[in-house]
Amino acid sequence: MLSFFGLGKSKAQKKEAAESQEENKGIIGRYYENELPVIMKFVNELPENKIIKTLPFLTVVSWKYDGSDNNGMPLKEINDKMIILEDALDTSIESSLLFRHVYSRTGNNLKEFVYYSNNQNDFITMINKALEKHEKYPIEINFYEDKEWTEFKSVVNDFKNK
Repeated sequence: MLSFFGLGKSKAQKKEAAESQEENKGIIGRYYENELPVIMKFVNELPENKIIKTLPFLTVVSWKYDGSDNNGMPLKEINDKMIILEDALDTSIESSLLFRHVYSRTGNNLKEFVYYSNNQNDFITMINKALEKHEKYPIEINFYEDKEWTEFKSVVNDFKNK
């Protein structure tokens, strides 16, 4: 698909075209862990080096659940709550240059939303503000220093050419 940006398009049309182009880069893949499927969702390319340099912390928001009755996947009620959480995080992050969503994984009794962030305290402040009117979620947040984005590069390489 060939897209041209800008010429005679409204701001909304430009945004829709940019989102469509971004979606075309997205990957939804599956692998198996302990014989259970795990679904991965991510954009299949690294950002510019200047972005990588400003976001040195791998930030993992984890939600453990019991998927034993559903092949390791969350039941609908839990999955619906996970979608609400994900939407709230996406809304808060999309306007910030301090955080970047890199992938999500679901399966083997674990949902993870994975980001790179500039600062741990800023991430916690953002997530608390985003979720202040939500019910309490059973999540855990862990930070790891990953200045070279080794974790995300590994995910991209694992799905390359598959």
